[in-house]
Parts: sequence; C-alpha cells; structure tokens
Amino acid sequence: MASRNKLFDLSALSRREIWVVLLACGLFLAFQMTVVGIMPAHFVMVGLFILFYFAHPLTRRLALALLPFIAFEICYDWMRLLPNYRVNPVDTEDLFLAEQRLFGITTAEGTTLIPGEYFNTHHNAVADFLAGLCYLCWVPLPMAFGIYLLFKGEDRHYLHFALCFLFVNLIGFVCYYIHPAAPPWYVLEHGFEVDYSTPGNVAGLIRFDNMVGIPVFQSIYVGNSNIFAAVPSLHAAYMLIATVYAVMRRRNWPMVAVFAVVTVGIWWTAVYSCHHYIIDVVLGILTAIVGILLFECLLMRWRPFARFMEGYKRLISAA
Repeated sequence: MASRNKLFDLSALSRREIWVVLLACGLFLAFQMTVVGIMPAHFVMVGLFILFYFAHPLTRRLALALLPFIAFEICYDWMRLLPNYRVNPVDTEDLFLAEQRLFGITTAEGTTLIPGEYFNTHHNAVADFLAGLCYLCWVPLPMAFGIYLLFKGEDRHYLHFALCFLFVNLIGFVCYYIHPAAPPWYVLEHGFEVDYSTPGNVAGLIRFDNMVGIPVFQSIYVGNSNIFAAVPSLHAAYMLIATVYAVMRRRNWPMVAVFAVVTVGIWWTAVYSCHHYIIDVVLGILTAIVGILLFECLLMRWRPFARFMEGYKRLISAA
C-alpha cells in the first residue's frame, strides 16, 4: 500500500494499460495535427492528462473523472471540421429583429435599441468588473464543483453532474447546426450580411480587459472556432447545471447561494457584454432544464447507460 503513495510508481498499472493511454494520446494528437488543426493548448491538455494519469493514484482518479470535461472541449473544437454555417444558413436578421421587438429599449430620440446595444453606451466600471468576474466562472466553477464532489467521495453524484454537463453541451451543439445564429455584436458591427472569415470578438468584455490590464478575454475569444453559435447560449446553461446539482445534494446551502448569484450574473453579463440576446439566454436556460430532465428521467433509466455509469464509477473508485 505504501508504494501506491509514491510519485510515478507504475507498479499498480499493467503494461497494456500504460500503452493504451499513451497510444490514445498519440492518436489524438496525430488526428488533431492532420485533420482538425493543432494548437499549443492541445499539447498542454495531453501533457497534463499523461502527467496526472501516471503521477499518483489520486491524480489518476482526477484524470479519469475529468474525461467528460475533456470530451466537451474536444467536441467543441471538432466542430471546426464541419462548420454549422455549411449545414444551414446563418440567422443574422430575424433574431436581431425579434430581440428588438420583444426587448427593445426606446431612447429619447425615438430609436429602438436592443439591450446589448444600449449597454454599449450605458455602462460603468463596477458593472464591467463584476461582469468579467462572472463570465470567467462559466466553466472553471462547474469544474471546481465537480472536483469538490470527487474529493468528498461522492463519485456517483459527480458522474451524474459531469455527464449531464456533457449531455447538455451535445444538445446545444446540435442546436448550433440546426439554427446557426450570429451574436448581437456581429450584427452591430457588420450588419445582416454574413462574412464567414470574421474572427472572434470580445465585444463588451474588452472593458474588463482594459480595466485589469491583461488580455484575459481577448486570449479566450481569439481562438473561437465558430462565431455563429449564439443560440442557445450555453454560457447561460453551465452554472445553472452546477446550481441544480448542488441543490440535489441537499446540503451546503451557502455554496448553492453563491452558485445561484453567479448563474444570474452570467445571464446578465451575456446580454450586458453584447455577446448574446436575451432570447439566446432564455433558450440556453431551457436547454439546461430539458437536458437535465432527459438525462435523469430517461437516460439514467436506460439499462445500458446505467451499466456504463456503474462501470465508470468503479473505474474512478479503483484508481
């Protein structure tokens, strides 16, 4: 037992397991390099996974458990293989006009602005700072919640949360292909014409970057694989999923309160920063709710998937 607590002690691993892990990582990098496109982040991700897998039983448990989040990132990246705007036409005008009609703000001059457009000129430093903090939580805080569940020994609850998180993302990705849509900042800058070469844009979040003096969001959005993926807003879904599963634990209510505040903060920031319409946010919330219900009420009652969950739980617990 003592040897299992040493760093990089591989005695508990079979030679076959070691080669399977290394081969899988090598094939992933080869596929990225030749088909999708490789970036430094891919080497970092693979390097960290290998390090965690072989360093110690505790880090191996973490590497195995975080596979749903890794799969989420890979699926999002692989949408570059077939951009959604090649499957269906991009909605630039209808969504903008619907937002303007439903939630438009009429100025003293009689002009009707969408909320994001209004906030482009009606903002302040406190709101900009809080908006940036909230938006930075969109994935890190759900991941931190998952790691917390793992270290509390709640493997089953963690798997429900992590796999539901992945499931909601897959639903959202399908919606991206069904209805490609431009974000509000795109329409305000480029009009209703579609330019597929338009790069990602930090929009109103640039105010946070300028305030802190670090290109936080610029570094995130510069590598955006597809700007025409605004509906539904998965930013609006992620913290809602974490909040729902925190409630389902039926304890640690201060955590639930913090999650709820951050969730609402992200909803507000999505509109305030001109990254999403209110319509996008509402549809993102509905995507999360429908995804959770489908996962818990249907998928978890499907025996093959339930057996997979049980096997995955045993794999993590045995690491």
